[in-house]
Amino acid sequence: MWMIVLQMFHTKWYNDVSWRIANEQDFFNEHKNVYNESWSELVKSEIFRQRDKSNNNSIGYFHQRMFQYISGCRVPDNGKEGGWDVIYENSNGIILPEGDIVHTIYVEMKNKHNTMNSASAGKTYIKMQDQLLRNDDCACYLVEAIAKKSQNIKWETSVNGNKVSHKRIRRVSIDQFYALVTGEADAFYQICMVLPDVIAEVIKDGSSVSVPKDTVLEELSNIAKNIDASSEELSMAMAMYLLGFSSYSGFAKSDDENMINRIYEYAKRIAESK
Repeated sequence: MWMIVLQMFHTKWYNDVSWRIANEQDFFNEHKNVYNESWSELVKSEIFRQRDKSNNNSIGYFHQRMFQYISGCRVPDNGKEGGWDVIYENSNGIILPEGDIVHTIYVEMKNKHNTMNSASAGKTYIKMQDQLLRNDDCACYLVEAIAKKSQNIKWETSVNGNKVSHKRIRRVSIDQFYALVTGEADAFYQICMVLPDVIAEVIKDGSSVSVPKDTVLEELSNIAKNIDASSEELSMAMAMYLLGFSSYSGFAKSDDENMINRIYEYAKRIAESK
């Protein structure tokens, strides 16, 4: 399992880098001008930002998959069993902080405490509320990998502009959820302590994990070489736009339409090869 997760950490971000860069041209070009960065600096910083974002998303996936190896927990397939991320059952009963005893906890996992907007939070709360109406022997947890602090509290949010809360709909930091399902108060700490050694071992083995090579700048430079522009700066900017907008009105107009088609086909091959 560790090797599967680590492979995802190293490669998942890369599948999206070229596409995202190619489809954020306005932001990308304006950011370059505002901060007076070179194309190399800008591409590198964008790759780092997207890699960090993808890795953060992968952290949530990592913890979700970890629970399938813990007794009493199961991780339903996508869209199955109500679409819950984790379902925890204990025939002996689960004592909630306010004294209620239930036998099932339905979990929605989030990586960070600030990743849900009000609409998403409202939708998630309604889903949990509906689950309580259909099963009065359960609780619903919003489990956050990166919470503001260690906690297991009533989740207070807004639905249609109204403040709502319920003692069986709770906002829980991941350390407290690990403690609940494993019976070990420092279970999350133990995972954090062993993970660096496991990652190092898997990378050292090298048989299933490889660090991707960043080729976005090289690909953009190759496209720019095919553009007859008044400057290298403009050629690079056009390369950025053509990757995503080659079929848009105006961008498709050129004295050398074959050149545009060649660039477009080249960009398509880059995307398809990833």
